Amino acid sequence: MKKFLETAGLALLLQGVGGIVHHRLGWFRFWVVLPRLGFLDGYEIFAGVVLAVLGVAVIIASDSVKA
Repeated sequence: MKKFLETAGLALLLQGVGGIVHHRLGWFRFWVVLPRLGFLDGYEIFAGVVLAVLGVAVIIASDSVKA
């Protein structure tokens, strides 16, 4: 369970950071999910920050789970 939470947290963190970078620079357009979600138009930066913070929180919380 610990490895699953670490992997999920890393995926959330990468999607959040990738979404921010894609919105600012136009890179990572193939593997980032945020630009493909139409209901987030205008809120891409906010959603990216929320995903990145959520990913860090899940990674930190995975330390409290027994292996």
